[in-house]
Amino acid sequence: MSGRLSGRRAIVTGAGSGIGRAATSKLRSEGAHVLTADLAGDVDLKIDVTALGANAAIVAEAAHRFGGIDIVVACAGITGMEPIEGHSDAFFERMMAVNVTAIFRLIRDAFPLLKASPHGRIILIGSVMSSFGEAGMTAYGASKHAVLGMTKSVAAEAGAFGITVNCIQPGAIDTPMTAPAFVARPEFRQRWIDKAALGRLGTPDDIADVIAFLASDDARFMSGHGLFVDGAATQHQ
Repeated sequence: MSGRLSGRRAIVTGAGSGIGRAATSKLRSEGAHVLTADLAGDVDLKIDVTALGANAAIVAEAAHRFGGIDIVVACAGITGMEPIEGHSDAFFERMMAVNVTAIFRLIRDAFPLLKASPHGRIILIGSVMSSFGEAGMTAYGASKHAVLGMTKSVAAEAGAFGITVNCIQPGAIDTPMTAPAFVARPEFRQRWIDKAALGRLGTPDDIADVIAFLASDDARFMSGHGLFVDGAATQHQ
């Protein structure tokens, strides 16, 4: 299939649903070969990205199938709320394990193959929460600040090899991951709709289209950035 990404070889984690699933569909529609990984869903590898060796196994499988890697898209993530008073270690550690440590390992393990690619791309999923705080979201906010910091630091190192590194900072996106919170707190859902100048929640396709852009040659001189994709929610009062 022809397209902006024709013949390029990609990994997408968290591909079983939501943004990861939409990203997989979009990348394939642009001609990329995509290896998908998640704990559940219709994916190539059923795997827990927090397990030791899991990300190395994902990279090895992609290298085996495709002969190399050009694009890494880290969509696996979790969210949740817990007040700081009585905040459990387990909740915090799980958030960091999925949202930070697994991404670090995926980048580290894929880096040698990305160096060998003339089109190396690393695309992470951050959050608008990397620019402000929200009550009850200490663990999530900390994890997304870490993603933005990792983006900038890896970009500084990866540029010497022609690899671009960016993260997308979505606003409120209507996905299976966010649905329980929106159902439990309808006022929270409405608040984000009202915050967005465009007057709606985002969709996985809204993010997937930006992922495809960052993966393409159209974004060849963009690196080290967190791109807000939030319907102007962070600037609309």
